[in-house]
Amino acid sequence: MAPQAAQPSFLATGRGKLTLTLLCAIAFLDFIDASIINVALPAIRSDLGFSVQDLQWVPSGYLLTYGGFMLLGGRLADLLGRRRVVVAGTVLFSLSSVVGGLANTSGMLVGARLAQGAGAALMLPGALSVLTTMFKEGGDRTKALSVWGGVAGGASAAGVLLGGLLTDGPGWRWVMWVNVPVCVLVIAGLYLLVEGEKRTARLANFDILGTVLVTGAVLLLVYTLVKAPDVGWGANRTIGGLAGAAVVMIAFLLNERRNSNPLLPLSIFRIKGLGAADVTQLVAVAGFLSMFFFLSLYMENVLGYSPMKTGSAYLPLCVGVGMAAGIASQLIPRIGTRPLLIVGLLLAGGGIYWLSRIPVDGHYLGDLLPGLMVTSFGLGFAFVSITTAANANVEPERAGLAAALLNASQQIGGALGLAIFSAVATSRTDHLVAHHTAVPQALTSGFSRALLVSSFFLFAAAIVALRAANSRGEAADEPAAATAPEPATTR
Repeated sequence: MAPQAAQPSFLATGRGKLTLTLLCAIAFLDFIDASIINVALPAIRSDLGFSVQDLQWVPSGYLLTYGGFMLLGGRLADLLGRRRVVVAGTVLFSLSSVVGGLANTSGMLVGARLAQGAGAALMLPGALSVLTTMFKEGGDRTKALSVWGGVAGGASAAGVLLGGLLTDGPGWRWVMWVNVPVCVLVIAGLYLLVEGEKRTARLANFDILGTVLVTGAVLLLVYTLVKAPDVGWGANRTIGGLAGAAVVMIAFLLNERRNSNPLLPLSIFRIKGLGAADVTQLVAVAGFLSMFFFLSLYMENVLGYSPMKTGSAYLPLCVGVGMAAGIASQLIPRIGTRPLLIVGLLLAGGGIYWLSRIPVDGHYLGDLLPGLMVTSFGLGFAFVSITTAANANVEPERAGLAAALLNASQQIGGALGLAIFSAVATSRTDHLVAHHTAVPQALTSGFSRALLVSSFFLFAAAIVALRAANSRGEAADEPAAATAPEPATTR
């Protein structure tokens, strides 16, 4: 019997392209909201009367619940249906954006940001698992994950750019409201393009204890990391928080070993390279996200840039990440993800090392742009390859869990990096000010020291990446005559 001719790929169809655009829009919403608020913080503080200490909860509140509920969101997507969970998260994300934009007190805005993070934690792992299950062919999945990785790498920079434009334009409240029309389009697109799934587990059999334990452990860990620069790394509160998070996490792992329907089946870590990819993501993001934080402070507080000018300074980086993501999608089938990931992390680390040499009287073209462009290509290569490697060989029924693990490592890494590098920068600046150094010089030296240490984290991530999977896509694992995938699997 003659072999059946291969059918056109799903990605080659109009529906496939629209589906990928929809899923990347969800990722863009979630990633951008971690950074879009940063440039607006001075205006928010002035308008709502935040104290300097409490202002950190505007960005950190989102990070706290985003990381804390990520694993729960991924597991719910696998068990209750991906579209159902992503829609629920998008509704919560949209409503909290409306409330945040209407906030007239500091507590109301922080509460909205906490709810936004919880909504994002439901959206992101579900959307990534939809991608990995709908785009099943090797070439399709590699290209789709490359686009996703490019969006992940560029969204943080785009958030700073858009935040500056909105804050200097219609005002900081639009940093929240801009999400709403996009959420409406996303919900409509989900019902048009992604078919619903039947539940595979009853809520009565759900691992409630495991859910409470792991969510509590991650929330406590992220909260402790966020507060550590204020209360001190050697303070009893910090040590107790870290120890408490470790104890609760151990209790969670013991519960998972005994539970017949665990929230986190520990067997998932038998997938080759998955753990290494998650650790690589954690260490790399710790260094990467801090770059935006400190460079933005340097441009606004030392060079005197406006919010709009600060945001616009990242536009070349966004372009560079997009170009690198396109190149990566072509290279992965030829050389695999591991070499590209290592090269990307080394490039990003080198670019941030370049940026760590910023002078107090720096100029954009000579002191910032070259380092930003080197970093952009490194980030484009790294995000595309790590997303592909982390999803290689993952069964469809565990796609949401694998996505949640990868993205939870990103949020914990971001919190860890900001906590460590903020302490490094503050310590250096305070020391110089105490010795009567001019404030601009002291600030620049603190930012420079923090960027230097963050570059070392990216170099360390390149070493960890040696253990990550070297995936060239899934084509070799599937029959040559594979057919185009169905839009969704009904279970």
